[in-house]
Amino acid sequence: MKTESRLEKVLASGALAVTSECGPPRGARPEKIKEKAELLRNCVDAINVTDNQTAMVRMSSWAACIIIKQMDLDPVFQMVTRDRNRLAMQADIIGAYSHGINTMLCISGDHPHFGDHPMAANVYDLDSVQLLQTAVKMREQGVFQGGKDIDNPPKMFVGAAANPFADPFELRVLRLAKKVRAGADFIQTQCIYNPDKFEQWMEGVRGKGLHEKVYILAGITPMKSAGMARYMKNRVPGMDVPDEVVKRMESVPKEKQPEEGIKIAVESIDRLKEVKGVSGFHIMAIEWEEKVSEIVERSGLMPRPEV
Repeated sequence: MKTESRLEKVLASGALAVTSECGPPRGARPEKIKEKAELLRNCVDAINVTDNQTAMVRMSSWAACIIIKQMDLDPVFQMVTRDRNRLAMQADIIGAYSHGINTMLCISGDHPHFGDHPMAANVYDLDSVQLLQTAVKMREQGVFQGGKDIDNPPKMFVGAAANPFADPFELRVLRLAKKVRAGADFIQTQCIYNPDKFEQWMEGVRGKGLHEKVYILAGITPMKSAGMARYMKNRVPGMDVPDEVVKRMESVPKEKQPEEGIKIAVESIDRLKEVKGVSGFHIMAIEWEEKVSEIVERSGLMPRPEV
Protein backbone atom coordinates (compact mmCIF):
# COMPACT_ATOMS: atom_id res chain seq x y z
CA MET A 1 0.00 0.00 0.00
CA LYS A 2 1.35 3.41 -0.98
CA THR A 3 -0.40 6.68 -0.26
CA GLU A 4 0.68 10.26 -0.86
CA SER A 5 1.21 10.83 2.87
CA ARG A 6 4.46 12.52 3.88
CA LEU A 7 4.18 10.77 7.25
CA GLU A 8 4.13 7.37 5.55
CA LYS A 9 7.16 8.27 3.46
CA VAL A 10 9.15 9.35 6.51
CA LEU A 11 8.21 6.21 8.44
CA ALA A 12 8.97 3.96 5.45
CA SER A 13 12.42 5.57 5.16
CA GLY A 14 13.33 4.26 8.61
CA ALA A 15 13.75 7.72 10.10
CA LEU A 16 12.12 8.52 13.43
CA ALA A 17 8.96 10.44 12.55
CA VAL A 18 7.72 13.46 14.50
CA THR A 19 4.11 14.61 14.61
CA SER A 20 2.48 17.28 16.73
CA GLU A 21 -0.99 18.64 17.36
CA CYS A 22 -3.13 21.74 16.88
CA GLY A 23 -6.32 22.30 18.81
CA PRO A 24 -8.68 24.31 16.56
CA PRO A 25 -10.20 27.57 17.83
CA ARG A 26 -13.64 27.85 19.40
CA GLY A 27 -14.81 30.22 16.71
CA ALA A 28 -14.44 31.19 13.05
CA ARG A 29 -10.82 32.32 13.52
CA PRO A 30 -8.66 30.81 10.76
CA GLU A 31 -5.73 32.98 11.84
CA LYS A 32 -5.55 31.01 15.10
CA ILE A 33 -4.95 27.69 13.35
CA LYS A 34 -2.45 29.42 11.02
CA GLU A 35 -0.49 30.80 13.98
CA LYS A 36 -0.26 27.39 15.62
CA ALA A 37 0.62 25.55 12.42
CA GLU A 38 3.33 28.07 11.51
CA LEU A 39 5.06 27.36 14.83
CA LEU A 40 5.33 23.70 13.75
CA ARG A 41 6.73 24.33 10.27
CA ASN A 42 10.03 22.51 9.56
CA CYS A 43 10.10 20.70 12.93
CA VAL A 44 7.41 18.02 12.42
CA ASP A 45 6.35 15.72 9.60
CA ALA A 46 2.60 16.08 10.13
CA ILE A 47 0.19 18.09 12.28
CA ASN A 48 -2.79 16.43 13.95
CA VAL A 49 -5.94 18.53 14.12
CA THR A 50 -8.20 17.45 16.94
CA ASP A 51 -11.92 16.80 16.45
CA ASN A 52 -14.06 18.55 19.09
CA GLN A 53 -11.49 17.57 21.72
CA THR A 54 -12.77 17.12 25.29
CA ALA A 55 -16.28 17.15 23.78
CA MET A 56 -16.16 20.93 23.31
CA VAL A 57 -17.35 22.58 20.10
CA ARG A 58 -14.46 23.80 17.95
CA MET A 59 -13.70 24.47 14.31
CA SER A 60 -14.09 21.13 12.52
CA SER A 61 -10.95 19.09 12.00
CA TRP A 62 -11.35 18.81 8.24
CA ALA A 63 -11.85 22.59 7.85
CA ALA A 64 -8.75 23.36 9.90
CA CYS A 65 -6.86 20.69 7.93
CA ILE A 66 -7.70 22.51 4.69
CA ILE A 67 -6.24 25.73 6.12
CA ILE A 68 -3.05 23.86 7.08
CA LYS A 69 -2.86 22.16 3.69
CA GLN A 70 -3.11 25.56 2.01
CA MET A 71 -0.02 26.57 4.02
CA ASP A 72 1.88 23.75 2.27
CA LEU A 73 2.01 21.75 5.50
CA ASP A 74 0.81 18.20 6.15
CA PRO A 75 -2.27 17.79 8.35
CA VAL A 76 -3.58 14.66 10.04
CA PHE A 77 -7.37 14.67 9.92
CA GLN A 78 -8.81 13.35 13.17
CA MET A 79 -12.26 11.80 13.29
CA VAL A 80 -14.18 10.78 16.39
CA THR A 81 -17.01 8.29 16.07
CA ARG A 82 -18.97 10.05 18.84
CA ASP A 83 -20.47 12.74 16.60
CA ARG A 84 -21.31 11.11 13.25
CA ASN A 85 -23.03 8.10 11.74
CA ARG A 86 -21.34 6.00 9.06
CA LEU A 87 -22.81 8.10 6.23
CA ALA A 88 -21.31 11.32 7.58
CA MET A 89 -17.96 9.69 8.40
CA GLN A 90 -17.50 8.30 4.90
CA ALA A 91 -18.64 11.59 3.36
CA ASP A 92 -16.07 13.51 5.43
CA ILE A 93 -13.30 11.09 4.44
CA ILE A 94 -13.85 11.58 0.72
CA GLY A 95 -14.44 15.30 1.27
CA ALA A 96 -11.14 15.69 3.11
CA TYR A 97 -9.28 13.63 0.52
CA SER A 98 -10.76 15.82 -2.23
CA HIS A 99 -8.82 18.71 -0.67
CA GLY A 100 -5.54 16.76 -0.68
CA ILE A 101 -5.74 15.59 2.94
CA ASN A 102 -4.29 12.08 2.89
CA THR A 103 -3.58 11.13 6.52
CA MET A 104 -6.19 10.48 9.21
CA LEU A 105 -6.58 9.25 12.78
CA CYS A 106 -9.61 7.20 13.87
CA ILE A 107 -10.65 7.59 17.52
CA SER A 108 -13.76 7.23 19.68
CA GLY A 109 -13.78 10.67 21.33
CA ASP A 110 -14.46 11.83 24.86
CA HIS A 111 -17.97 11.35 26.25
CA PRO A 112 -20.12 14.53 26.03
CA HIS A 113 -20.44 14.39 29.82
CA PHE A 114 -16.88 15.80 30.03
CA GLY A 115 -17.60 18.77 27.75
CA ASP A 116 -19.86 21.80 27.60
CA HIS A 117 -22.78 19.96 25.94
CA PRO A 118 -23.46 17.11 28.38
CA MET A 119 -26.96 16.78 26.94
CA ALA A 120 -25.59 15.91 23.46
CA ALA A 121 -26.48 12.50 22.07
CA ASN A 122 -23.67 10.02 21.52
CA VAL A 123 -23.81 8.58 18.01
CA TYR A 124 -21.20 5.77 18.01
CA ASP A 125 -22.80 4.21 14.95
CA LEU A 126 -19.33 2.72 14.44
CA ASP A 127 -16.60 2.32 17.02
CA SER A 128 -13.00 3.35 16.36
CA VAL A 129 -12.01 -0.12 15.15
CA GLN A 130 -14.93 -0.26 12.71
CA LEU A 131 -14.03 3.22 11.44
CA LEU A 132 -10.50 1.96 10.82
CA GLN A 133 -11.88 -0.99 8.88
CA THR A 134 -14.13 1.31 6.88
CA ALA A 135 -11.33 3.74 5.92
CA VAL A 136 -9.04 0.88 4.91
CA LYS A 137 -11.81 -0.80 2.90
CA MET A 138 -12.49 2.46 1.09
CA ARG A 139 -8.79 2.70 0.21
CA GLU A 140 -7.98 -0.91 -0.59
CA GLN A 141 -11.21 -2.14 -2.17
CA GLY A 142 -12.58 1.14 -3.49
CA VAL A 143 -16.00 0.55 -1.97
CA PHE A 144 -18.17 2.19 0.67
CA GLN A 145 -19.09 0.20 3.74
CA GLY A 146 -22.45 -0.49 2.11
CA GLY A 147 -20.69 -2.21 -0.80
CA LYS A 148 -21.07 0.34 -3.60
CA ASP A 149 -18.06 1.41 -5.66
CA ILE A 150 -16.30 4.71 -4.95
CA ASP A 151 -15.38 6.98 -7.83
CA ASN A 152 -11.70 7.78 -7.06
CA PRO A 153 -11.21 6.07 -3.65
CA PRO A 154 -9.52 8.06 -0.87
CA LYS A 155 -5.96 6.76 -0.43
CA MET A 156 -5.71 7.65 3.24
CA PHE A 157 -2.77 6.68 5.46
CA VAL A 158 -4.82 5.58 8.45
CA GLY A 159 -3.88 5.70 12.12
CA ALA A 160 -5.36 4.94 15.52
CA ALA A 161 -4.66 5.75 19.16
CA ALA A 162 -3.46 3.44 21.92
CA ASN A 163 -3.25 3.87 25.68
CA PRO A 164 -0.59 1.56 27.16
CA PHE A 165 -1.59 2.59 30.69
CA ALA A 166 -5.36 2.11 30.94
CA ASP A 167 -6.84 -0.65 33.08
CA PRO A 168 -6.84 -3.55 32.76
CA PHE A 169 -3.20 -3.35 31.70
CA GLU A 170 -3.05 -6.98 30.57
CA LEU A 171 -5.57 -6.24 27.79
CA ARG A 172 -3.68 -3.26 26.34
CA VAL A 173 -1.61 -5.32 23.87
CA LEU A 174 -4.68 -7.25 22.77
CA ARG A 175 -6.49 -3.98 22.14
CA LEU A 176 -3.61 -2.84 19.95
CA ALA A 177 -3.64 -6.16 18.09
CA LYS A 178 -7.33 -5.63 17.30
CA LYS A 179 -6.54 -2.25 15.71
CA VAL A 180 -3.65 -3.73 13.76
CA ARG A 181 -5.95 -6.45 12.40
CA ALA A 182 -8.42 -3.72 11.42
CA GLY A 183 -5.71 -2.23 9.21
CA ALA A 184 -4.08 0.59 11.21
CA ASP A 185 -0.95 1.87 9.49
CA PHE A 186 0.32 3.86 12.46
CA ILE A 187 -0.42 4.29 16.16
CA GLN A 188 -0.12 7.37 18.34
CA THR A 189 0.02 6.57 22.06
CA GLN A 190 -1.23 8.32 25.16
CA CYS A 191 1.41 10.64 26.63
CA ILE A 192 4.12 8.74 28.47
CA TYR A 193 5.32 9.71 31.95
CA ASN A 194 5.94 6.15 33.16
CA PRO A 195 8.57 4.81 30.71
CA ASP A 196 9.02 1.60 32.71
CA LYS A 197 5.39 0.63 32.18
CA PHE A 198 5.53 1.75 28.54
CA GLU A 199 8.57 -0.48 27.97
CA GLN A 200 6.69 -3.35 29.61
CA TRP A 201 3.84 -2.75 27.13
CA MET A 202 6.30 -2.66 24.25
CA GLU A 203 7.68 -6.04 25.35
CA GLY A 204 4.20 -7.45 24.90
CA VAL A 205 3.87 -5.65 21.54
CA ARG A 206 7.12 -7.18 20.31
CA GLY A 207 6.11 -10.56 21.70
CA LYS A 208 3.20 -10.61 19.26
CA GLY A 209 5.25 -9.12 16.44
CA LEU A 210 2.96 -6.09 16.24
CA HIS A 211 5.89 -3.66 15.95
CA GLU A 212 6.58 -5.22 12.54
CA LYS A 213 3.02 -4.60 11.35
CA VAL A 214 2.36 -1.04 12.49
CA TYR A 215 4.38 2.11 13.12
CA ILE A 216 4.21 3.20 16.77
CA LEU A 217 4.63 6.88 17.66
CA ALA A 218 5.26 7.41 21.37
CA GLY A 219 3.18 10.22 22.91
CA ILE A 220 5.02 13.09 24.63
CA THR A 221 3.33 15.98 26.47
CA PRO A 222 5.59 18.57 28.13
CA MET A 223 4.27 19.80 31.47
CA LYS A 224 4.11 23.52 32.16
CA SER A 225 3.79 23.32 35.94
CA ALA A 226 3.52 21.15 39.01
CA GLY A 227 -0.19 21.94 39.03
CA MET A 228 -0.53 20.44 35.55
CA ALA A 229 1.35 17.35 36.74
CA ARG A 230 -1.01 16.92 39.70
CA TYR A 231 -4.07 17.49 37.52
CA MET A 232 -2.95 14.91 34.95
CA LYS A 233 -2.15 12.41 37.70
CA ASN A 234 -5.41 12.80 39.62
CA ARG A 235 -8.04 14.01 37.16
CA VAL A 236 -7.28 12.64 33.69
CA PRO A 237 -8.61 9.09 33.13
CA GLY A 238 -6.13 6.56 31.77
CA MET A 239 -3.10 8.72 32.61
CA ASP A 240 -0.13 7.27 34.53
CA VAL A 241 1.94 10.02 36.17
CA PRO A 242 4.27 8.56 38.83
CA ASP A 243 4.71 10.40 42.12
CA GLU A 244 8.37 11.06 41.36
CA VAL A 245 7.42 13.07 38.27
CA VAL A 246 5.07 15.25 40.32
CA LYS A 247 7.71 15.67 43.04
CA ARG A 248 10.34 16.61 40.47
CA MET A 249 8.09 19.36 39.08
CA GLU A 250 7.32 20.56 42.63
CA SER A 251 11.01 20.60 43.55
CA VAL A 252 11.86 23.58 41.35
CA PRO A 253 10.66 27.19 41.70
CA LYS A 254 7.44 28.02 39.90
CA GLU A 255 9.17 30.17 37.29
CA LYS A 256 11.50 27.29 36.40
CA GLN A 257 8.82 24.60 36.17
CA PRO A 258 8.17 25.08 32.42
CA GLU A 259 11.86 24.43 31.68
CA GLU A 260 11.79 21.37 33.96
CA GLY A 261 8.78 20.05 32.05
CA ILE A 262 10.66 20.44 28.78
CA LYS A 263 13.69 18.67 30.27
CA ILE A 264 11.49 15.72 31.25
CA ALA A 265 10.05 15.58 27.72
CA VAL A 266 13.51 15.62 26.12
CA GLU A 267 14.79 12.96 28.54
CA SER A 268 11.77 10.79 27.72
CA ILE A 269 12.41 11.04 23.99
CA ASP A 270 16.09 10.22 24.47
CA ARG A 271 15.18 7.09 26.43
CA LEU A 272 12.36 5.96 24.16
CA LYS A 273 14.53 6.34 21.04
CA GLU A 274 16.30 3.19 22.22
CA VAL A 275 13.12 1.11 22.59
CA LYS A 276 12.83 -1.39 19.77
CA GLY A 277 9.56 -0.88 17.91
CA VAL A 278 9.25 2.87 18.54
CA SER A 279 9.07 4.51 15.10
CA GLY A 280 8.77 8.13 16.20
CA PHE A 281 7.11 10.60 18.53
CA HIS A 282 3.79 12.42 18.76
CA ILE A 283 4.41 15.66 20.69
CA MET A 284 1.21 17.04 22.23
CA ALA A 285 2.22 20.47 23.54
CA ILE A 286 -1.21 21.64 24.68
CA GLU A 287 -1.50 25.38 23.85
CA TRP A 288 2.32 25.42 23.94
CA GLU A 289 3.11 24.86 20.28
CA GLU A 290 5.96 27.38 20.41
CA LYS A 291 8.03 24.87 22.43
CA VAL A 292 7.76 21.96 19.98
CA SER A 293 10.68 23.07 17.79
CA GLU A 294 12.89 23.40 20.90
CA ILE A 295 11.95 19.92 22.10
CA VAL A 296 12.60 18.40 18.67
CA GLU A 297 15.94 20.25 18.38
CA ARG A 298 17.14 19.29 21.88
CA SER A 299 16.14 15.67 21.23
CA GLY A 300 18.40 15.45 18.18
CA LEU A 301 15.49 15.01 15.79
CA MET A 302 16.32 17.98 13.57
CA PRO A 303 16.50 18.55 10.70
CA ARG A 304 13.46 16.61 9.51
CA PRO A 305 14.16 14.27 6.58
CA GLU A 306 13.53 15.21 2.97
CA VAL A 307 11.21 12.68 1.34
